[in-house]
Amino acid sequence: MKVAVQNNAKVLALFAIACTALVSLVSWFTKDTIMRQQQQQLLNTLYEVIPAMSLNNDLYHDCQIIQGNDYLGNTEQQTAYIARMDNIPVAVAITSTAPDGYNGKINLMVALNVDGSVSGVRVLKHQETPGLGDKIETRKNDWIYSFDNKTVESVNDLRWAVKKDGGMFDQFTGATITPRAVVKAVKNTALFFNENKDDILAAPTSTCGESND
Repeated sequence: MKVAVQNNAKVLALFAIACTALVSLVSWFTKDTIMRQQQQQLLNTLYEVIPAMSLNNDLYHDCQIIQGNDYLGNTEQQTAYIARMDNIPVAVAITSTAPDGYNGKINLMVALNVDGSVSGVRVLKHQETPGLGDKIETRKNDWIYSFDNKTVESVNDLRWAVKKDGGMFDQFTGATITPRAVVKAVKNTALFFNENKDDILAAPTSTCGESND
């Protein structure tokens, strides 16, 4: 009986080793494909917030790392992607975070034209409630488009709030916390850009085409 148990343990151990090795091999062979898919997804998002016809540079690789702060939602590094037409900056897409979503952080891509107006906003990652807070996704609702062409006049621009709070943005029925958090984050990202635009556009760019989680 003891020998049988030992043999079964050996078989299970060998099976576990074989499974681990197989998973490692699959991961190794697919990592490049996964990376390419992630890069393409990010590039698609960039072209959603900054129209491809408005630029002729390599947007994905024309970027720089920005140290996060309160305006960008956390102290982690964020990324700014510079859109240029004939080497002249036309817009910047910045990753930022709404730290106060209903179910946690909401990661965003916020694009600003050089005049400070919003070119576009997209949600990169969130954990908001399906059927309620997930209306921040374009496939669920067109609410996120309400930021297009809006400008932030100052820190005290009271228009940048949901209508329930006296602002100009709709809230969702049964879910006010999520849109409130996104509106605040987009406003803060615009304020960050307005205060740091010259430094962002003047800084040398590098190959940093990766999104933050």
